[in-house]
Amino acid sequence: MNKIIIVAIISLTLTSNAQTNKSKSMINHKKEAVSERKSVVYQVFTRLFGNKNMNNKPWGTIEENGVGKFNDFTDKALQEIKKLGVTHIWYTGVPHHALVNDYTAIGISNDDPEVVKGRAGSPYAVKDYYNVNPDLAVNPSKRLEEFEALIIRTHKNGLKVIIDIVPNHIARKYEGKTNPKGVRDFGADDDTSVEYKRDNNFYYIPGQHFQVPTSDTYKPLNGEKNPMIDGTFDENPAKWTGNGSRLAKPDSNDWYETVKINYGIRPDGSKDFPELPAGFDKKSYKEHFAFWKDKDVPSSWKKFRDIALYWTAKGVDGFRYDMAEMVPYEFWSYMNSAIKMKNPNAFLIAEVYNPKEYRNYINLGKMDYLYDKVALYDKLKDVIKGKCLPDGISDIQHDVADIEHHMLHFLDNHDEQRLASPEFAGTPEKGKPLMVVSATISTSPTMVYFGQEVGEAGNENAGFGTHSRTSIFDYIGVPNHQRWMNGGKFDGGQLSQSEKDLRDFYKRLLSFTITSPALMGEFSEIQAENRKATSGYDPGIYSFVRWSEIQKLVIVSNFSWVTTSNFDLVIPAVIIKKWQLKDGNYLLRDKLYGKSSITLTVTNGEGKSAMTVNPSESFIYELQKPLAKTKK
Repeated sequence: MNKIIIVAIISLTLTSNAQTNKSKSMINHKKEAVSERKSVVYQVFTRLFGNKNMNNKPWGTIEENGVGKFNDFTDKALQEIKKLGVTHIWYTGVPHHALVNDYTAIGISNDDPEVVKGRAGSPYAVKDYYNVNPDLAVNPSKRLEEFEALIIRTHKNGLKVIIDIVPNHIARKYEGKTNPKGVRDFGADDDTSVEYKRDNNFYYIPGQHFQVPTSDTYKPLNGEKNPMIDGTFDENPAKWTGNGSRLAKPDSNDWYETVKINYGIRPDGSKDFPELPAGFDKKSYKEHFAFWKDKDVPSSWKKFRDIALYWTAKGVDGFRYDMAEMVPYEFWSYMNSAIKMKNPNAFLIAEVYNPKEYRNYINLGKMDYLYDKVALYDKLKDVIKGKCLPDGISDIQHDVADIEHHMLHFLDNHDEQRLASPEFAGTPEKGKPLMVVSATISTSPTMVYFGQEVGEAGNENAGFGTHSRTSIFDYIGVPNHQRWMNGGKFDGGQLSQSEKDLRDFYKRLLSFTITSPALMGEFSEIQAENRKATSGYDPGIYSFVRWSEIQKLVIVSNFSWVTTSNFDLVIPAVIIKKWQLKDGNYLLRDKLYGKSSITLTVTNGEGKSAMTVNPSESFIYELQKPLAKTKK
C-alpha cells in the first residue's frame, strides 16, 4: 500500500495460522431477525448545514460568519439527501444549549463565556431540554414551532428524524423556560448540603464555591472583552463536572462547561436502585417496561424519560445518546423500554467505547445500535494510514458476530477527524475503499457526516475548534458542502468534477446498500484463503462475500493508492457449496458502477475469477445466471 504497510507483511506469517483457524468459523449465521433493509443515517450539524457565509473568521461572531437555520432544510435539500440513499437524518445540536449570544429580549438569560466552549457553544451542554437552539430559528421566539415544522417537512420527504439526548451531563446554567406543566428543572428540589442523595439530580461539593478553570493557552472568546468575563461563575456549592471531576476548580481539559447527572450511583460506585434480574438480557423491551412499572427509581431517571417521551410525541423518530456508557444500563432499560412502548420502531443510537460493555448496553440497556469505533473504525483508519494490513477486519467481524447488526458503522462524524483530512485518509478518493467495506460488511446501519460525500476535509481553524474536525463550537462555514449547496439551490452547481464524481460514488454505494437483500443476509470472509493461496493478492486487498437466498455478492477492495493488483480471486469450496453452485462458468456483474463484468469459474467445487483492481478501487460483484450449461 505504501512503504509503511509493506513492513506489516512481516507480521502476516506470525498471525496466519490464527487467522486461518478463525476463518473456519467466520461464516456468520444470524440468530435474530433484523429489519428488511439496511438503514443509512445522515448526520448534519444543524447550525452549519445551511450557512452560506464563507467569511470563516477565527472566533467570528454570528454576524460575521453566519449560521444555518431550520428553514434551510427545504424540500429540495431533503429530497437531495434522500436521493443520496439516506433513510434517517440526525439533526445534531437541536436542543437549546449554552451559547454566547444575547436572547434576553425573548426571556433567555445570557450564558457566561467562562463556562461556554467557543462562541456558538457545545451542543452537549444543554440548557433547556424542552426547547431548541434559538440560533437555528429565523424568529427565535418561534423556534420550537420552526423545528416542529422541520419534523413534518422531513417526514413528508420520506426521512426519519433523530436528535441528541445527553443524559450524562447538562450545562452548568440549566434553565427550563418552557417546561410543560408540572416539570421541575434539574436540581430544583436537591438537598445541596450533602455530596450525594439518591434523588438529587446532581453531586455536590458542600462548602465550596465553583471556581472557573484557568489555562495558559486558552482564554474565553480568545481574550475578547465581555462584561461577564470576570473570573467568576456563581455556583455554590460547586457541583461535580460532567466528566466526573470532583474538584471545585476543574481542569481546563475537563468538561467544565457541564455538570454530571446523578443516576443513583453512590460516590463509591455502588448502585442505589433496583437491578435487573438474571436472564433479562434475553427479554423483550415490553418485559423490561413491565419490570420497571412498579419500581421506585431516582428522580433523574424520570426527568430524562419524560424528556424523551416529550420529543417522541412531537414526531422525533429516534435519539443519539452521548457518552451512554457513563450512565448505568439499568437506566437505559427503563427509558428505552418506555420509548419503545410509544414507538416500537424508534431508532436508538448510543456512543459506547468499551467493547466489554457492548452486550450489556444492547441486551440489558435495550439499545438498537452502538458506535463501532474501537474496532472497525479504528482498524480502517490504521489500514489507510499504512499501520497494518486489512486482514484484521475479519477478526473484528468474528468477534462481534452475535451483535453485528447493532454495531453502527461510520468513517466521519462531528467528534472525529474528517475522512478526507490529511490526518486520516489524506484524500477523499483514498477513503472510497474504506467506505465500501464499512457500508457492506454487515447488516448494521451506515452513518455519513454531511460534507463527507463531497470530500470536506475540515481545514478551517474556527476558534475553539481546530482543523481536521469541522468545529462544533464555532460559527463557521463548511466549504465543500457550501459548494454543493450552491446558494440554497442544493444542486452541486459549484462542485468541481472530482467532487461531483465523489458524490456520485456515495449515491451509488448508499442507494445500493438500502435495497440489497444480500447485505441483510450472511457474511463470510474469504481473505485468509486468498492471502494464503492467491498469487498477486497484494497487501492492500481485502475481500469477503455476502448472500441471501435471492442474491449473492463478492466484494473486493484495494486499500492501496499506488498498486494495481492482478490475481485470480478464490471463492472457497465451503461458499460454493452454500451457494449451491455446480461446476461451470457464471457471470459476476459489478453493482457499484455497472460497467464491469467478470467470469466466475467453478471447478471441482471451488471458484476462481480473474481480477484487476486499481488503486483505491472497489467492486461489488453480483452473481448472475450461468454463462454455460453446468455439469451434472
